[in-house]
Amino acid sequence: MRFEQRLRDGIHSGAIVLAFRRWKRSQVVPGRRYRTGIDMVEVESVDVVEPSSVDTAQVREAGYASVGELLADLRGDPALPVYRIRLRRIDEPDPRDKLASAASLTEADVAAIRTRLERMDRSSSRGPWTGAVLALIADRPGVVSTILAEAMGWERHDFKLHVRRLKELGLTLSLDVGYQLSPRGKSYLNCQRTRGPV
Repeated sequence: MRFEQRLRDGIHSGAIVLAFRRWKRSQVVPGRRYRTGIDMVEVESVDVVEPSSVDTAQVREAGYASVGELLADLRGDPALPVYRIRLRRIDEPDPRDKLASAASLTEADVAAIRTRLERMDRSSSRGPWTGAVLALIADRPGVVSTILAEAMGWERHDFKLHVRRLKELGLTLSLDVGYQLSPRGKSYLNCQRTRGPV
């Protein structure tokens, strides 16, 4: 699920607890947690609703001034079902942040990270990429993603998707511009460099 800026800000302030989407099928699962880019949220419920059933209380909970404004903001084919998603902001840190801050790695930690990265490399149509991207970010922290993508010969969007996978493992941190290795990522890369090529 994409959390646009209006929705992210509203969830963060507590003003928004509902979202509406036109989807072929639900893109979220009740009980699961998702990242908005600012907060963690839990999906409490997902229901298919008739647009005509949306009332003023739901409109307010979704951060709109009127039913018309809410319905006009829905994207996608009008023939698609409308999903109503109830969200609850989770007032606890992103687990990736805790993972990323762990600078001290055991041999088992290093082996587990290596195994995950090797699996990512094997499953990629690009071939091995994880070591090159980690090394690039280590050498060029805070450099805009467009330049990093060019250095890899990739499209910017594709590069950002790959970096996001490294962030899921707690190896990178997003900056206002570009990225840097997390303490965990630095420790892992140092271990790899002392044992040979990444």
